[in-house]
Amino acid sequence: MLKEFKDFAIKGNMIDLAVGVVIGAAFGSVVNSLVKDVIMPPFGALLGGIDFSDKVVVLKHATDTAKAVTLNYGLFVNTLISFLIVSFSIFFVIKQLNRFKKKEEAKPTEPTKEVVLLTEIRDLLKK
Repeated sequence: MLKEFKDFAIKGNMIDLAVGVVIGAAFGSVVNSLVKDVIMPPFGALLGGIDFSDKVVVLKHATDTAKAVTLNYGLFVNTLISFLIVSFSIFFVIKQLNRFKKKEEAKPTEPTKEVVLLTEIRDLLKK
């Protein structure tokens, strides 16, 4: 069982997945910073200086023993914009990869030496 796990863990697919997860996490951080620090401030300024990260609806006010219960719709707006940016980025990457794949598939492949040899033998036999 240990050998099977080792074979599984060392396979290229597993390593590719690990690299993808690490890059995805880093990309998520970049997108979050892009939304919070670059996109939302001008967007908030256009709407009269609104900072969306502070926008909440108080469902229950704080008491001496309990915190306030809030609906943080501003953070949700930031997260939604981050999601849309990541989704469009992934969409364009996949679209590009599919375009490259189609070009590869469209290229005519040369027959192997064995196929050429067999074709010549077949043609000679026909004569």
